[in-house]
Parts: sequence; structure tokens; C-alpha cells
Amino acid sequence: MSDQTFRYDLNGQVMGITAARADLWPSFDLMLGALRVDEPAQPGFRVDIVEALELQENPRGKLAFDGEVPLDGHCRMIDAGSVFHLVFPGQQTVSIHDGEARAEIRLHPDSKIKWTLLMMVLDAALDADGQHMLHTAGLTLPGKDGLVLIHAPSGTGKSTTSLALASQGFGLCSDDVMILNANGQGISAWGIPRKVKIHRNTAAMLPFVAPCLGETWDAEGEQSVSLDRLGEIIRVEDVRARPVAALLHLARSADGETRLLPMARTDAMVALATDNVRTGMTGLLSLQKRRMAMIATLVKAVPTFTLEVGARPDEAGALIRAAVDI
Repeated sequence: MSDQTFRYDLNGQVMGITAARADLWPSFDLMLGALRVDEPAQPGFRVDIVEALELQENPRGKLAFDGEVPLDGHCRMIDAGSVFHLVFPGQQTVSIHDGEARAEIRLHPDSKIKWTLLMMVLDAALDADGQHMLHTAGLTLPGKDGLVLIHAPSGTGKSTTSLALASQGFGLCSDDVMILNANGQGISAWGIPRKVKIHRNTAAMLPFVAPCLGETWDAEGEQSVSLDRLGEIIRVEDVRARPVAALLHLARSADGETRLLPMARTDAMVALATDNVRTGMTGLLSLQKRRMAMIATLVKAVPTFTLEVGARPDEAGALIRAAVDI
């Protein structure tokens, strides 16, 4: 049986996944299914998935990481200069060839592709096209094409704030991950279309989301809601890249009041880099250096603010509209 290839359009960067069987890449389809394209196109980044009983677990290079990663367990990362290796012993490996726009995943037949590996391959595919994935929410301004990026570490309230702003006429691009690109016209961004996880506390604070929710909550007290379902109560934007108008760093209000305050660009850069740039035992890898450069370009190009959210996150909408003019 000949290999099968699926293609995903990452805002003009086509990533091609080739494997002997379609069930070897379900993790890619779960995240990127909405971006899949059926018509033939020359991939700008190629990923080959190979089943193997024996894995190449000790490639040459400098050990960049050796330890546990959330959800996926123990792994090693090896920096070999032009090649970066991620090894989950006895389960799977990936070799990412910097400058060649390709990656090879070797998978033990009893193993499923892990989230950490998937995200590293996606990072590499985007990086090969000058795009960079950042842990931020993104929303378009009411009646405008420009968008604001909202940054905060997990658990600080990005999803709650994003949905609250959507109730005030903002358009939801993503509540968690945005892809940035810099060109002669400035900084643009687009959001990967993925389900939104809504927490019980968010549902209690924002009753308007109730029609999208069922009766069952997971162990973390969350429900995953599709963008199609959310689109029935708020405006959900398509994946088209749009100009970035401002960067907001989310913080909890100490007195329950919601306010928007100017933030020093250096502070904004440190906050964004701390959450988005990984440092290994060998320092910054090449991809991480390029992501850091993108963050520096972003904070130089757009206004930066601290958004202190209080008991009424929807009040942030009027403050943002007054401060951001695009």
C-alpha cells in the first residue's frame, strides 16, 4: 500500500504529512482539521511518519533537556546544530531539520503521537515560513479589522476575558494560541481554529454562554465547546491574518475594579518571553531565538498595556476601544 499524504494550509505555508496509514496522524487532524486542504499543493514543510520497532534514541549532539514534560512524561531534547531531536524513550522520536523545512517522526507501533512532539513539529513548520506561535488570545475590535492580543499565563483568565469581550462586540480569533508574522506592512496574526474550554467559574460569571453548555464537566471542571457552537452566540472570526493593534498583559485586579494601564515595552517583552520562549541546558535554540526576535518586533510595533480585570470583565471592552485606535 502506498503512503498517504494530508496537507494543512497554515496561512500560506502548506505542511504535508506523509505516512503509511491515516491513523498514524490523528493528533494533527484533531488540532488542524479545519485547515486541511484536499487539492494538490507543494508543501513548504514536509513531515514523514515512519513506524519502527527500533528507535534512534541516542543521536549525536548536545543535551538540551532531560526530564518530565506535562502530560507526556519523560523525554530528552538534543541540539545537533542543524538538526533538533526530541526523544520519548521506547515510544517515539522526531528529528527536525532546520533549514531543510522537514521533520521525520519515528513511532513505535504501540505509541500515539504525543502533544509535545506535535507542537514542536507545528512550531517548526510555522518557523520555516517566518511565522511564530504565541500563547495569547486574539480578538478583533468592534467594527474594525485590527485585533488585540491578550497575554497571560494559563489559569489567569484569558478565556473568561475573551468571551466577555466577545459579548461586547469583539470577534474571537482564539482564546489561547495566535500565530504571528512580521512583514513590510507591520505585524499580523491569525488564530488556529480549536475548541474553547469553558470552566464552571467562567459559566457562572458569564451566563450568556449557558446555551452552549451541556450537563457534563470534566475532572478540571471544564467543557470543550466547538467554534461552530460558540458562533451561535458570539462573532467567531475566520483564520485570515489581521493587523495587530495592541498587546494587553492580563492581570487580576486587587480591588475588583477593571482598568487598562500603559505598560512599559520592556516589561511587556519580559512577560511575553517568559511564557513563550523555552531555554534549554544549551541556551536558546535557533527557533527560540527567532521567536524572541518576533516578540521584540511586536512590542516595538504596537502599544502595550496591562489589563487589570475585576468582577466585571465585560467592562474592559469600553476601555480597550477608547485606548486603541486603528
